[in-house]
Amino acid sequence: MGAQFVKTYFVEEGFEKVTASCPVPIVIAGGKKLPEHEALEMCWRAIDQGASGVDVGRNIFQSSAPRAMLKAVKKVVHENLNAREAYQFWQEEKQGELK
Repeated sequence: MGAQFVKTYFVEEGFEKVTASCPVPIVIAGGKKLPEHEALEMCWRAIDQGASGVDVGRNIFQSSAPRAMLKAVKKVVHENLNAREAYQFWQEEKQGELK
């Protein structure tokens, strides 16, 4: 049977080697709550280095604007926005969410 995917933590060095050598998709675990720009940077770096997805619930649900954060993470994973673009998107969406 085997694993359908692997959930693991993102590491600063060598993550691309992990994703390249794993025979199934890798999803990163979110870990502790990070400031929004750092969480989006981690997501972007993981996707850029070969992760197939992210599992960052704490960084979404504990955000000051969770809907905006969910949309920003989605744009990183599915629309290839980089961290800077996603953070800018989050800031714009946050304004609408907090009205």
